[in-house]
Amino acid sequence: MNNYILVHGSFGSPFVNFIPYLRGEIEKRNLEVYTPNFPTGVGYQNYANWSRLLKCYLDAGILNENTTIFAHSIAPVFICKFLIENKVKVKRLVFICGFNNYLGIDEDYDTVNKTMYLDNLEDIKKYCGDIICFYTKNDPYVKYEVEKEFADLIATKQIIIDDGGHLNSESGYTEFKELLELI
Repeated sequence: MNNYILVHGSFGSPFVNFIPYLRGEIEKRNLEVYTPNFPTGVGYQNYANWSRLLKCYLDAGILNENTTIFAHSIAPVFICKFLIENKVKVKRLVFICGFNNYLGIDEDYDTVNKTMYLDNLEDIKKYCGDIICFYTKNDPYVKYEVEKEFADLIATKQIIIDDGGHLNSESGYTEFKELLELI
């Protein structure tokens, strides 16, 4: 049976941005949806802690070839690294404002994000053949060129939103209707 995992970004939670909306829309269709609450903040958010939590979903048989993952901001590269390291195939990946090896947001973000990065990003194609990347031309946190470079390496489809900011609540994205087509 198909299921969905929604993954928040740095200093985020499953209760902000478009995640509650998307979860509600998936639940309305009587589908399985999971929204892990990953540890955040300097000293807590890192690849080891996040992967430990996601491994619980893998061990429980929830994360599998029938899973679609929606991931925002730092979460796309985290998901790539986790799937590659654990050799896990999934049905679809939907990445929103993804990036890799990017520093310069600010000291706290750089500190919590840097353990997520990887050198073999393109290897994700071995574990998923349907990768959709949404990004914008005016993200205030991650440069357009950085998000485009990420998408160019891995995406089977790219959707560019001209004026979407970071596609978060701050940019007006408490709802994200374009994602509903991918359920």
